Amino acid sequence: MLKESITKANKKTKNTQPVDVSCLNSPILSPGKELETDTKKIEIAEKLPNVRCIVRARIPTTTGAEIFLNLYKNDQDNKEHLAIVFGKQIRSESLDAVQEGETEMDRMIRGAYVGTLYPGRKSSYVDANALVASEEKKEEVRKKNFTPLVRIHSECYTGETAWSARCDCGEQLDEAARLISEEGDGVIIYMRQEGRGIGLSEKLKAYNLQDLGNDTVQANLLLQHPADGRSYAIATAMLLDLGQRNIRLLTNNPEKVSSIEGPKKEVQVVERLSMIPKFWRGDEGGFDSPEVGAYLRTKIEKMGHLLSAPDKF
Repeated sequence: MLKESITKANKKTKNTQPVDVSCLNSPILSPGKELETDTKKIEIAEKLPNVRCIVRARIPTTTGAEIFLNLYKNDQDNKEHLAIVFGKQIRSESLDAVQEGETEMDRMIRGAYVGTLYPGRKSSYVDANALVASEEKKEEVRKKNFTPLVRIHSECYTGETAWSARCDCGEQLDEAARLISEEGDGVIIYMRQEGRGIGLSEKLKAYNLQDLGNDTVQANLLLQHPADGRSYAIATAMLLDLGQRNIRLLTNNPEKVSSIEGPKKEVQVVERLSMIPKFWRGDEGGFDSPEVGAYLRTKIEKMGHLLSAPDKF
């Protein structure tokens, strides 16, 4: 059974160097040997999927920043991907489009309104409380030429909800939100592709394999999954729907840069900004653990992430 798993993993990831069963750490094998494999590249879609924002709502946050949560549907999968929008300048074209037969109340309920909702409001287009001063109008003009900060973030239940110290995903999400809120306008595209695309149940199995001595790449391969099974075509389509064709991207992953730009370079990444762990920077609120250290080392050494580890790492 174990040999069959390895054979299938090799075929699925198109390894040029097949995985040797004796390299894998398991209860019946000797630990400490390295799994030699070429990690699969993130594929760039030949065509972007169709996406549609079906609802938007204002979310006041515990940090004081105000965000707009945009929920998307698409024709590629049945997941509900999200765009966390900071500021009021970035809007969804598909959300704002008029739907046949809808009333003004329908538009406001699904979030297709300008300005702010308040009791008694009648029109989605006219905000009677919006008195825009001349200085605010000047700021609007400036922001039209502003290249927003963007984070493409894959869902991580363990790191964001279960306080896991196996990865830095929760910290990256919080740091991206902090950086974007400081600038005032930007987007976090929140993709529902847990565990680099393998799902939560398989991810938990991978954690057990890691405790048996495998790294995060080896664990995925042993479970017959690619090292990274994610796709960013939906994220690219969402950015286009939000009117963002030139972005500054928060990422350490060079493959994410090329993938998010799309098959015809529909989106242009004009700048890449690194996400350096707080602990490495010596900042307050960072954390360290043997697990996250091994995780980050694997991402650097095996997945080509552009991150310089400190000398003591």
